[in-house]
Amino acid sequence: MENKNMLDKATPPPLPQNTINNNAAEANYGIIDWFKKALRNYVNFSGRARRKEFWYFFLVQLGLTIVAMIVDTIIFSSETGLFYIIVAFGLFLPGLAVTVRRLHDIGRSGWWFLISFVPLIGGIILLVFMASDTKHETNQWGPPAK
Repeated sequence: MENKNMLDKATPPPLPQNTINNNAAEANYGIIDWFKKALRNYVNFSGRARRKEFWYFFLVQLGLTIVAMIVDTIIFSSETGLFYIIVAFGLFLPGLAVTVRRLHDIGRSGWWFLISFVPLIGGIILLVFMASDTKHETNQWGPPAK
């Protein structure tokens, strides 16, 4: 009986089945699917986000921002208008959450996001972090995202 209890304490629990099926489904994701996944996790600051999830979210966010600025220029004759503000505020929290989860995926705390406030060099360092490959070992934020 004692051996069974010791074995249970030493071996980690198995991964949930939906994690395995989720990774198989993600193989067929397109750019909009990755964007929607990031939007669904807009307040999830724990866990990990793959490089694809972060960069596809960033790309769609950039596209929506440019479209909003163009529409504002056409309708309101200004560069910063109503649609730009709506897009910027609407995507701020999901963007912050996916950035924090991406930092978790490379084994860094989400507080490393604050390095972007250091002029010039901070943004470059954060860019390097975002482009880094996933750490394949399980860390305090969970199993690898891919």
